[in-house]
Amino acid sequence: MSKLRADLRNQEQGRFGGSSLREIMAHVGAGCSKLRPCGSEGGGGPAADKKRSLTEVSGRCGLVVKRPSASPPVRAGVQCLREPTASAQAYLRRDTHSAVMLSSLLILFLIVSTWTLDFRYHNNREIEQYLLQVNSSNPDITHLYSIGQSVRGQQLWVLALSVSPHRHTVGIPEFKYVGNMHGNEVLGRELLLQLVDDLVRGYRSNETWAVQLLSSTRIHILPTMNPDGFDEASTQCQHGTGRFNYNGIDLNRNFPDAFSGLRQHQPLKEEKREAEVRAVIGWLRTETFVLSANLHGGALVASYPYDNSNRGTELFGRASITPDDDVFVHLAKVYSHNHATMHQGNRCEESRPFLDGITNGHQWYPLQGGMQDYNYVWAQCLELTLELSCCKFPPARELSARWVDNRKALLAFIQQVHLGAKGLVMDGSGVPVQNAVVEVKGRSNLCPFRTNRHGEYYRLLLPGDYTFTVMYPGHEVLTETLSIPYGPDHYSAVQHDFSLRRVLRTTGAGPAKPTRAATRAKSTKANLTQAHPSPTCNYTSHLEARAATPRWTRGGLALAVSSVPLLRLLVD
Repeated sequence: MSKLRADLRNQEQGRFGGSSLREIMAHVGAGCSKLRPCGSEGGGGPAADKKRSLTEVSGRCGLVVKRPSASPPVRAGVQCLREPTASAQAYLRRDTHSAVMLSSLLILFLIVSTWTLDFRYHNNREIEQYLLQVNSSNPDITHLYSIGQSVRGQQLWVLALSVSPHRHTVGIPEFKYVGNMHGNEVLGRELLLQLVDDLVRGYRSNETWAVQLLSSTRIHILPTMNPDGFDEASTQCQHGTGRFNYNGIDLNRNFPDAFSGLRQHQPLKEEKREAEVRAVIGWLRTETFVLSANLHGGALVASYPYDNSNRGTELFGRASITPDDDVFVHLAKVYSHNHATMHQGNRCEESRPFLDGITNGHQWYPLQGGMQDYNYVWAQCLELTLELSCCKFPPARELSARWVDNRKALLAFIQQVHLGAKGLVMDGSGVPVQNAVVEVKGRSNLCPFRTNRHGEYYRLLLPGDYTFTVMYPGHEVLTETLSIPYGPDHYSAVQHDFSLRRVLRTTGAGPAKPTRAATRAKSTKANLTQAHPSPTCNYTSHLEARAATPRWTRGGLALAVSSVPLLRLLVD
């Protein structure tokens, strides 16, 4: 008896070493038999309770795990089946030790029921239930929300993990993982569930890596972007059904394409996009993500932007380089070299070998309407496409080994959100401003990076010296040089705030009438610095500023696409 009480006290303090959970429940079950709670048949004792399941024992104690219903979703919890009888209340008042044990039993039962995550494939309903249970048991470090619905009305659930999970905190970067964009590429969704479990367990165990990560980062996990496709997925390693959404559309070809928009001088059209794509676009406008990865299958490689091109000299097999190519290469190598085998560059049957286990997306094969290009160009979020298995639907018996292969890489990649510099841009009154342009010399992005609604900027940069140019209407252009040191803190970028000065208006006769060229230059500058809602930008100003010659000629584009139609259907 005293040993059981001691074990319960230890469990409440995060320690347990002695009686098994079943023994504790059996002991409490003996007391519960005296209570004759709702649904209890009475009788029995510790010996009988040891033979019963946890559910049966908890039922005798008047406990039940409330399962979330399909609509509306409810939080998992524990409730009594009926109000306890007067005799039961009197018993609990007399035996306070049993009352303490009952409350501890509730905690233990919730932990066991919540954190039972087997290495097997979980259907969409099971994923929903698991996320609800994790959130219900850990409301201080998790926030569960939906970014929208699939074509068939299934919720696209996201679990945010952080010490402040419910909303953005200034200075804390936003990170995301997206899984199962192609419904038959399923390893990613299971790895993300294991990652959730790992982060929560690590934090609850007060492990340094988990505490530091959740204290410095807000991590968003979308296990399945294409639940409808998963419902139709075949278990074949290659080919098979389930890749597309319910409307038969490849979601990784359905995003607005930056290059086609620039070529055609037209704004991005989003109203005709698939439901899942519209949900992600809205998500990117709600949260200011800094770093992201999209988990796929069918190859073993870390792919980075661009996937598409706008230069006619770059045909199939040539890289399409971003202004942040050095950072992207570093990010890809971080994942591949922390993966058990990806860095070896071994080829799969359906793909060629890759040096260091990384590739430029366009150099591998060009595609239009991809998600990683959209993230980078329009949402100023650096995203990789991670191909995690030669087999799109690996046998369930391999899931444990695949988790071991990827765990270190998944965690190391999250830490990269703390590269470079971050801070605020403030106007002449010291107030943070939204949509100020923050550019780095030598890194002219198709859409300039801007401050978010909190006045923050985040720039992922490798160690070195960088010249920043900051522009905001009505203020002088500010130019400053920042040094990013080697060996930076893994959980914080260099923090530097920019303070702008208002433009001083002069009095007098006034300037002479401007020339047509000066007027055009002034107009271009105004277009560049005016505030536009993120993640849109002005097409015309960028075309003029870069004197953009199309990176693809029509003939070149037709040649490249016609040479790889089958490849584009087989791989991402």
